[in-house]
Amino acid sequence: MIKNKITIHTDGGSRGNPGPAAIGVVIESDLIGKKEFGEYIGETTNNEAEYKAVIFVLEKLKPLIGSDKCRASSVELLLDSELVVKQLNKEYKLKNKNIQNFFVEIWNLTFDFGGVSFRHISREENREADRIVNQVLDKETNKLL
Repeated sequence: MIKNKITIHTDGGSRGNPGPAAIGVVIESDLIGKKEFGEYIGETTNNEAEYKAVIFVLEKLKPLIGSDKCRASSVELLLDSELVVKQLNKEYKLKNKNIQNFFVEIWNLTFDFGGVSFRHISREENREADRIVNQVLDKETNKLL
């Protein structure tokens, strides 16, 4: 029985395509409250960064809430990338080999939870995750100066 609802905003972005890239995630749940994470992921494309954000948070979530609570949890991932959401919801084909590999990795990670859904939201509704991406990229860019 599903009793824990977890809402996650994810974003990935690069400066240049490909270019320096980062991910940002915001997790909200009664189990753990609100948690934010950001990470620099090196040189990659915007699309790959979006996927890496989803992978990152699904891997991070299990130890955060405890593996015993995963099966009773419903996870809703909110992304501002319509393309990635349509790919993850199997509405669009995956032609790029890297994206195919990310899709399989995400698919396998979803089995840990009672349910996982992907929903497209506007960029405006994803401000917090976007802010984290930009903070990480600003910090990384300043290191290079």
